[in-house]
Amino acid sequence: MLLSDRDIRAELAAGRVGLDPFDEEMIQPSSMDVRLDRMFRVFENHRYPHIDPAVEQPDLTRLIEPEGAEPFILHPGEFVLGSTYEVVTLPDDIAGRLEGKSSLGRLG
Repeated sequence: MLLSDRDIRAELAAGRVGLDPFDEEMIQPSSMDVRLDRMFRVFENHRYPHIDPAVEQPDLTRLIEPEGAEPFILHPGEFVLGSTYEVVTLPDDIAGRLEGKSSLGRLG
């Protein structure tokens, strides 16, 4: 079941759902927008023949934080982990799903 904007606001007001920092404009008809933070963990897959979580592989990733207005360019085939600018908290009986914003995807 998806929560409506009214349901989301009610859960926020009750303190069961948290979004910090909170901006009312981030509430959409059946979702909450979140923004991408400035830090990315870039995978250097070419350095290892395989990824083994049981083995320390310190050069597997590197942390990137672009300066100021410098863009972060993700090239085809690259894999990175990103984080949201907002901290989202949910109770045990509500699940979240993170998806790309289709209006941005349509821009190319």
